[in-house]
Amino acid sequence: MPSKLLTVDELSAYLKIPKPTVYYLAQTGRIPASKVGRHWRFEEKEIKKWLKEQQVAYRNRREKK
Repeated sequence: MPSKLLTVDELSAYLKIPKPTVYYLAQTGRIPASKVGRHWRFEEKEIKKWLKEQQVAYRNRREKK
């Protein structure tokens, strides 16, 4: 079954961050995203994977201090 595609509005609500931050993360390649015409789309499974990676990276940085 294909992963659900999220819009900027949906991802903003899901991550509880402002829409401009979602756009910034997408435009700079810091979050997995695809552009369909003028619109950004985000695969839910890729976002969940990215979040886990962010948690691991954060934990690793904290342990090094």
